Amino acid sequence: MKIDVMTKDKDIKTVVPALRFPEFRDGEGWVETTLKSISPSIFDGTHQTPKYTEVGVPFYSVENIVSGNKNKFISEDDHKIATLKNCPAKGDILITRIGTIGFSKVVDWNFDFSIYVTLAVVKKSDHFISNFLHQYFQSSIYQSEILSKSLLDAVPCKINMDELRNTRIFLPPDKEKKEQAKIADFLGNLDDLISAVTDKIETLKEYKKGLMQQLFPAKGKTIPAIRFPEFQNAPDWQETALENIGEIVTGNTPSTKEPNNYGGDRLFVSPADISDKRYVSQTKTTLSEKGFRLSRHIKENSILFVCIGSTIGKVAQNTRECATNQQINSIMPYKGHVADFVYSILEHYAPQIASIAGNQAVPIINKTLFSSVSLLMPKENEQQKIADCLSSVDELISTETAKLDQLKAHKKGLMQQLFPKLQ
Repeated sequence: MKIDVMTKDKDIKTVVPALRFPEFRDGEGWVETTLKSISPSIFDGTHQTPKYTEVGVPFYSVENIVSGNKNKFISEDDHKIATLKNCPAKGDILITRIGTIGFSKVVDWNFDFSIYVTLAVVKKSDHFISNFLHQYFQSSIYQSEILSKSLLDAVPCKINMDELRNTRIFLPPDKEKKEQAKIADFLGNLDDLISAVTDKIETLKEYKKGLMQQLFPAKGKTIPAIRFPEFQNAPDWQETALENIGEIVTGNTPSTKEPNNYGGDRLFVSPADISDKRYVSQTKTTLSEKGFRLSRHIKENSILFVCIGSTIGKVAQNTRECATNQQINSIMPYKGHVADFVYSILEHYAPQIASIAGNQAVPIINKTLFSSVSLLMPKENEQQKIADCLSSVDELISTETAKLDQLKAHKKGLMQQLFPKLQ
């Protein structure tokens, strides 16, 4: 198949990116083409519902490409059926087309694998460097293009194969692909930094998890495996119900029919505001002073625990006075109980507490049940020592997370400049 996108035809549209490396600033504009014009083949995965096996040929879908760690397997026979029309190979690009749209990954492995219909393959070509095109796919410029194409499909969150093949692409004009290589290497180095910081965060989280297993009593025990020297001869930890640890408040939602209740400076926390980060300092929805007066007030540095819905068990602390919706039970610790310790012990035992909700369609732990949950608690001075230890790890995680957010924002800003806007 002959492909020639580097034509001098006057009708071919060219554009120039806002930011260009010095050696390319006097070069010609980037050439507009389509995905199908630069790749010899673009195809989707098998439409057959997979029958998973314990071992076999790796089978990838959207979750594999987005998360990178959801490996499943199919039999050799099913693999042969799945790849009848074509096989993805090293150097090709996988791109998601159903559910999460436009997320891509370059195949950098040599083993055989199959893909589901949720993924498409862009075969490698002499017209592009795979890592360059992968970075282009992740740019907001291409994401806008692929989203506009997906809106033409009858099914939400899906782009059909013809529309994917017809998505527009701009490529640098040099046939040696030097500018492509420069951009791919530059953004790839940023990705390496992002990956290194991400790995460091995961390592710190695993370290903290192991530390908590040692600092809190194991099942059936009344003292932890590791105790600070000054508490070696201290009394055993005492079982205490949450209602005796702090005041428990279930949130409420001021009337949404009254617009004046919203849009002010008061935090209104919902489960969507509680992420992997420990502290909630801003919220997607805010309350006006009027709306805040109609809510149940939660003191600064309380513990917020999601008790309803799919994210039951998520826990956080608020950095300033706030209100929450009814899906969250908050604990405002009484004197003698350290808020940071209460947060940490609830974080550690969150999975067990969440399991109390059972397998209901909408899992729920009401206030009465939540209040009756018992935890083993040490005296206040030991609480403080443990809280200080775990908080120091959380500070490291927070610092690295902020660094990660900055790197991602920096890369996003650069990509908006390095790739030309579609006209």
